[in-house]
This record gives sequence, C-alpha cells and structure tokens, in this order.
Amino acid sequence: MIRSAVTVCLVPEASAGPFVFHGDLPGACREAAALGFDAIEIFAPSGHHVNPHSLQRLLEQHNLGLAAVGTGAGMVLHGLSLCDPDESSRERACRFVKAIIDFGAPFEAPAIVGSMQGKAAGALDKQGALDNLANSLRELARYAAEQGQNLIFEPLNRYETDLVNTLSDGAALLDTVGADNLKLLADLFHMNIEEASIAEAISKAHGKIGHVHFVDSNRRAAGLGHMPYEPIAEALAASGYEGFASVEAFPLPDALVAASMTMQSFRRYLAG
Repeated sequence: MIRSAVTVCLVPEASAGPFVFHGDLPGACREAAALGFDAIEIFAPSGHHVNPHSLQRLLEQHNLGLAAVGTGAGMVLHGLSLCDPDESSRERACRFVKAIIDFGAPFEAPAIVGSMQGKAAGALDKQGALDNLANSLRELARYAAEQGQNLIFEPLNRYETDLVNTLSDGAALLDTVGADNLKLLADLFHMNIEEASIAEAISKAHGKIGHVHFVDSNRRAAGLGHMPYEPIAEALAASGYEGFASVEAFPLPDALVAASMTMQSFRRYLAG
C-alpha cells in the first residue's frame, strides 16, 4: 500500500522552495492530520535542529509518521556537496548527511540526498565527480545500514545538476555503489523534464525506487498541471511499490489548497 506524506520546510533560507508547509511544525502536523495524510517529510537546517522527543510527541498526538528527512540544507546553507573535488569538503558533506541519518533513524525515516549530489560544473570532469559521489554514497549507505535504514538518492533535472538526471542514470550509480539499502527517489517533476516516459522509467527501475515525490508537471500540487497520472499509478502498482508518495510542491495558491488538492489526487490515483 502506498502511503501519503506532505513536506514541511524548517529552513528560512528555502522559504521560496517547493515545500507545502513552512516554518510551523506543530501547525503543519495539525493540518496534515486533518487532511488525512499518513506522514510528514521534514526539510531541516541540520540533524540537530528538531528535538526528537518533542517530534515524537507531536507525531503521536496527530497519528503521523515521519516519511523521510531531506539533506538539501547542506547545499543551501553551507554549499556542501558529495562530489566536491576537495576531500575535506566532501568529508564535511558526509558528516552533515550522517547527522540527518542519525535524526531520522529512530523514526525509521531515511535521509534523502538530492541537491547535495552537487555538480561537476568545470571543477572536475563529469566522471571524476561521479566517482567522488559514488564513494561518498557508499560511505553514507554503509552508515545508514548500520542503523537499519535505507538511503534515498534523488536524480534531479538538468537545470539543477549535471550529474544524475534520470532514473536510469540513478540506477547505474546505484550499481556502481553496490549497496542494497541505497534506493532511488522518483520525483515526478524532475522526471517530467528528463524522461521520455515517466511510467516506462518507473517500470525499468523496478525494485530500486524507495520514495516518490508526488507532484504535478509545473511543481504545483498533483491535479494542478498536466501530468498523466493513470499510467504512472499503474507502473507503481505493477512494480509493487509500497513506500510513500510525498508532496514536494509549491504552496500555491496557498498551503492548505495545495495539500488538499494533493490528497484528492492521491486518493484518486494511488490509494487502495
């Protein structure tokens, strides 16, 4: 069974980013529960920003889970990337992600590596950057495995990285890393830009997808763009996917409308 989740951003510097709820974690949990979401996905400044005991009480109060935790603040706030040509910078990036892994592990919430994959962008040739990224992910996947957790890797569109843009690119990277607990994030917005067929890409990545960002073609809530959800839903069902479909979308026209519209689309296409 696919479960629903909604994003909560706690990074003021990312206030213009594609997250449904911003800043108010208790309020976001209250609204998420009222709309019927199963979980929240947190984008935090660091692995130490949210008190885990307070979060546990909050989740229990609203009967919510923690679907995943983002690591992108490492790039947004500190300019860290896992492919950096400087070894000490890569080590700092890995420490940042490990702290996020530590935060999510007690909640069985995997860390997501997206923007922290970085870019080659002239500092290295692409293969050198990919080699650095693979080595970093191998270390991080091993660290997550020690805590019984997956690590989620997100291919991004060409305007955000020059490294891993498609699910097939991501699958090749996973094969290079060789860690069973390293999974892919299928973000429908990025896939709408990069994939010839989103449904076919999902089918070919059978068994390798560990998380889904459920969003429309324009990065608004599902149902507010032109995404063809029926074949996507069929491909996910055929692959046996049973993780979260989490809404990482702009809060347009406002957060409640975006969250409500997503839940309507989730129930129509993915629930059951």
